Amino acid sequence: MIDKIFNRLVVIGLALCAGLASLPTAAQGVNWPNKPVKFVVPFPPGGTVDPIARLLAVKLNESMGQQFIVENKPGASGSIGTAFVAKSAPDGYSFVFVFDTHAVNPTLLPMTFDTMKDLAPVMLIGTAPMAIATHPAKPFKTFADVTAAAKAKPESVSYGTIGNGSLGHLTMTLVQQSGGFKIIHVPYKGGGPMTQDALGGQVDLAVGSVAVLAPHVRSGKLRAVAVTGNKRSNSMPDVPSLSEQGFPGFSALAWWGIFAPAGTPKPILDKFHAELVRALNQPDLRKTLTDLGMDLAVSSPEALQKFLVDEIDRWGKVVRENHIRAD
Repeated sequence: MIDKIFNRLVVIGLALCAGLASLPTAAQGVNWPNKPVKFVVPFPPGGTVDPIARLLAVKLNESMGQQFIVENKPGASGSIGTAFVAKSAPDGYSFVFVFDTHAVNPTLLPMTFDTMKDLAPVMLIGTAPMAIATHPAKPFKTFADVTAAAKAKPESVSYGTIGNGSLGHLTMTLVQQSGGFKIIHVPYKGGGPMTQDALGGQVDLAVGSVAVLAPHVRSGKLRAVAVTGNKRSNSMPDVPSLSEQGFPGFSALAWWGIFAPAGTPKPILDKFHAELVRALNQPDLRKTLTDLGMDLAVSSPEALQKFLVDEIDRWGKVVRENHIRAD
């Protein structure tokens, strides 16, 4: 009897081994990574995407015992570095960290890759509202003051953003249409120049990420009159949202996500996703990111894909209907 049981277990074991041998992709996923992994940031250092990628690279270096190297490939609102990853080998050794421009670029710019077909979603890291801020010497205490001034004298108020077609530009386009007023857009080449002009009073309003503007608001050098989410920001709890100031339900959020080249094996993506979840659940990293004003999403790949489709549809319509062109 014991011999029969032993023989049966041997047969079962051989069958299991044969089944595992027929799954090379799964084995490849288990063995990943066995060489350095490249994190492409399609923006220069100093913004918000670069530090997020570097923070995660450090965590994954520690947890996986392999190098995760951040490489900046800036240009064309993030599309140059993103194209590099879209055209890279789908082997799990190249990923791109994108910003909200990722959903606007397909409508705004000539693209060398297909945003929907050439990239595989990994994770929506998080979202954050933008802030609308002004110099304390300006007469605007609330966003209602802005709309009142603009209605009394059209195009008497100016607002700066990081460029034509940026999320700040598109957001203010929608707000003007909804509120029935007109203000002048001043596009800048980045958050630094825009903020400097706002600090100097050369532009009436600055529209930028909470992470960029919050330090100046806390220091008293700027006054925030609104945030663009449908709720208040944790880093600016005293600043009312636009939805509280005459734009019910309105929300426009900056966001950060990770993509891989399309065709990257699912076991690799699953393992990478699990490691990202583990890293983003560590209290020190969560605190760092929430202090920047980010609402962590730590989403599934499927949730990121749905989010991206909705964002492309929403902002693409704004670009087309208002004939917005890139700088």
